[in-house]
Parts: sequence; C-alpha cells; structure tokens
Amino acid sequence: MRQPVETIAVGQTIPQVNFQMKLDDGINTFSTADYFSDCRVVLFVVPGAFTPTCSAKHLPGFVKHADKIKEAGIDKIACLAVNDAHVMRAWAEAGNAIGIVDMMADWHAEMSDALGLTRDMGPIMGRRAARCAMVIDNGVVQSMFMEEPGAFEVSSAEHVLANL
Repeated sequence: MRQPVETIAVGQTIPQVNFQMKLDDGINTFSTADYFSDCRVVLFVVPGAFTPTCSAKHLPGFVKHADKIKEAGIDKIACLAVNDAHVMRAWAEAGNAIGIVDMMADWHAEMSDALGLTRDMGPIMGRRAARCAMVIDNGVVQSMFMEEPGAFEVSSAEHVLANL
C-alpha cells in the first residue's frame, strides 16, 4: 500500500516522474523535469478522459480560452489524467484539443501519487486524480486551484484565466 503524500502546494517543485503523450510519431515518454523547465504551464488535472464534467466543461474550456491564456504569459497548457496515452490522444481528437492542450497520460497514477492528488473515487472510477488546476513556472507551483470533491469551479479555464 502506498503511503499518502500531502497535496503539492504553492512554492513547491513538481516532483520528478515520467508521463506519456501520444504524438503523431507514436507514444513518447517525458520527464516532468524536462517538460516544466524554462516555461510557464497551466496544468489542469481531471479524474478521467471522456467522463461527463471533464468532457463537457473542463477540456472544452481550456480549448476555448487557450489563446487568452497564452496571451497572459503561459507557454503550455497541459491536461493530466489517470488514463493511457491512447485514450488521452483519442480524447484530444474528440475534444479538438490537438496542438492546443498537451494530454499527459498518467497510466499508473505515478504522477498523481507524487503530486498527492490520488483519491479513491469509488467502485466505478477507482483510483483517480482529484480535479484541480495549477500554474507552474519553471517547475515551481505558483498558483493552486484545488476543487472540493464533486465540484467544478476553481479549476475551470475561466477561473484560472481570471487569476493569471
């Protein structure tokens, strides 16, 4: 059994773990140290691809407001979910997010665990990441927007944009 980790907080560095993304040339593995280095990133975390709130509101909001978010000084927008890279790519295609949102596959929940975001979401969803968003500057969390269980308010693209 894994030991619980405290949820990452403002001022802390993103832990070193690997994640995958399915790109045009196949599935690639990336390290958080490389991905978050020398840039500002909005990372939003969802319980799962193709789930109701994630598909109807969370991803579409970041796709819709991507230009404004980047105009506010953000270099990359990324989405993390406990799904495999194939599912994340299919969700990006279905949500018109290709080239707009980097879809991070956390297939073993290693990144979610390291960030202290893993929650037991019951018999349907199982172990997933809690919904949140954060602004990360050169690997350090600058802002954290953690949702209460079942809520979708502070991690929305609109709320994040208003707080950049």
